[in-house]
Amino acid sequence: MTAVVLGIDGGGTRTRASIVNGQEVLAFAENASIKRLRVGAQVAEKNLRALLAEVFSQAGVNSVRAASAGVASATMPGVQEWITAVFQDFNVERSEVVGDEVIALDAAFRGGPGILQIAGTGTNCIGRAPDGGRETAGGWSSRLGDEGSGYWIGLHAVRRALKAYDRGEPTRILDAVGCAWGTATLDELVNLGDSTPGPDFAALAPDIDELAQQGDAVAIGVLQQAAADLVESVLLVRSKLRRKHNIPGEVPLAWIGSVIGKSPLVREEFFAGLAAAAPQMPILREEVAGIEGAVWRAQRLAEAP
Repeated sequence: MTAVVLGIDGGGTRTRASIVNGQEVLAFAENASIKRLRVGAQVAEKNLRALLAEVFSQAGVNSVRAASAGVASATMPGVQEWITAVFQDFNVERSEVVGDEVIALDAAFRGGPGILQIAGTGTNCIGRAPDGGRETAGGWSSRLGDEGSGYWIGLHAVRRALKAYDRGEPTRILDAVGCAWGTATLDELVNLGDSTPGPDFAALAPDIDELAQQGDAVAIGVLQQAAADLVESVLLVRSKLRRKHNIPGEVPLAWIGSVIGKSPLVREEFFAGLAAAAPQMPILREEVAGIEGAVWRAQRLAEAP
């Protein structure tokens, strides 16, 4: 007899939930972010409760055997506790809260070895060896790291555009940013960009990608650097896995996130860089779905003694 389980994929921008019974998907729903650092504790809990209410209603259930939630910043103090408490209110018998990179890794490799490059609002690269050991690179937050992320692209596009402005070099980035932010002058743009908490730099990434496709040299340079940084993270994790876990051959690579998924330039440069540096590495060309890993983990949790 199969158990009804719940999977949650809580990224930095949106949250997905799925209730499954065996191979049958009973319900699927989406809502806004449940990442406290992004939306605040009250909004995060409100979003999660609304999402659970919707997906439980769709599925026609009032309890589930197990739930696995993959959430950005899962290791932050209090995150696991508040999500677990909400699960209890919704009659979840067993639950776990792990990083969103963990469910994405399991979506691709179902507990087996592999490397996952996450490149969305933030970035992180995680690798798992055949012995279960893990190695990582990046993921040090938008201010301290996250090279190649949507946030990084937006921030560094503005920075490079300001340097181009000083040098008298052409770029349309500042015009696009001013339009997105509603600023009328360069001073207003700088003041807003330097404010706290400040604008959403990650939301600029699609505009930068569009400018790059139109030939804007500064935008192209930003995206090329983003791709190079993502390649560097993968190769670093690959090196750690080989050195620390005595892996003689290649480890397969999967990826997830809008920076690779929606930017043709980043995607092409990313794949080309990996092909040049590690030509034998198996690479999944299609993006993995983290929610599938959450459901898989929930099913395993439900089956545990």
